[in-house]
Amino acid sequence: MTIPDQANAAAEHDVCDQVATAAAAEQRLLLGLQRRDGDAYAVLVREHGRQMLLTARRMLGNEEDARDVMQEAFVAAFRAIDTFEAKSRLTTWLHRIVVNSALMKLRSRRCRPACSIEDLLPRFGEDGHHLEPPCPRSGSAERELDRSEVRARVRAAIDELPDNYREVILLRDIEELSTDEASRMLSISSNALKIRLHRARQALRTLLERQREDRHHDLP
Repeated sequence: MTIPDQANAAAEHDVCDQVATAAAAEQRLLLGLQRRDGDAYAVLVREHGRQMLLTARRMLGNEEDARDVMQEAFVAAFRAIDTFEAKSRLTTWLHRIVVNSALMKLRSRRCRPACSIEDLLPRFGEDGHHLEPPCPRSGSAERELDRSEVRARVRAAIDELPDNYREVILLRDIEELSTDEASRMLSISSNALKIRLHRARQALRTLLERQREDRHHDLP
């Protein structure tokens, strides 16, 4: 075996050891949680709280609501720990719980009347062509999405969407859930979710383009 091969084998062995160690630690944590061990609960909060809070923030865009949802998710997880069958990672299971809690929070705080998305969608003539030019997609605009200011504008535009379209954008494009998992959370078919997501993305693009036009108009 050559020196590079030996180095690769050693690296693979280290990775396997790390995976095994992490799996054993997770199993010990699960057993402690199932015994209703307070120390295990403290470990759960310490090791997973930050990521759960970040998820809740992305979903809700509000710090106070995000912290409420994180607490609710931890309580729900602690109560349901006996149902966890370890078919997925603990982090995956916790992510589903906090996302579901955030969805319930979004629905509970609805106070505006349902609005139509139709005026945000592309319009077509009888010949099938756009009545208005579609909003351009540029590589530079995609790169800008990493900037905090642009992320804030995207978040503000998402919040303008009707509730059912906002939810599907959050689940698929922000939390990156699969189509099947998102459709189960929303209790709709996969096909219905795909259609709703397509319309939501079109509407979001329109809102972002309007924001851009408004900023240009405001410039001296």
